[in-house]
Amino acid sequence: MAKKQTAGRDQLGDFAPKFAELNDDVLFGQVWSREKELSPRDRSMITVTALITKSAFEQLPYHMQTAKKNGITKEEIAEVITQLAFYVGWPNAWSAFNVAKKVWD
Repeated sequence: MAKKQTAGRDQLGDFAPKFAELNDDVLFGQVWSREKELSPRDRSMITVTALITKSAFEQLPYHMQTAKKNGITKEEIAEVITQLAFYVGWPNAWSAFNVAKKVWD
């Protein structure tokens, strides 16, 4: 059984309790647990890609660590970022590589 996500409640529970509930119970509790429909590995690849394309680098370290735990290799993440560089911009790729190096090294 996967560890229950509590980051929403831990960080925003007092300030934004509904958002915290949706984050922990719906996104991470219901959506990420649908492994029959899409594996955690694939969800991680999609999530990391989406975050890079949106320049959401504050959230990227957590999701790259999760991607690594879900089986994404250093070679695969390097290839994903290289591919994305041509579609979402060189600066986004550089920023993503800086995060990835810390996670995979």
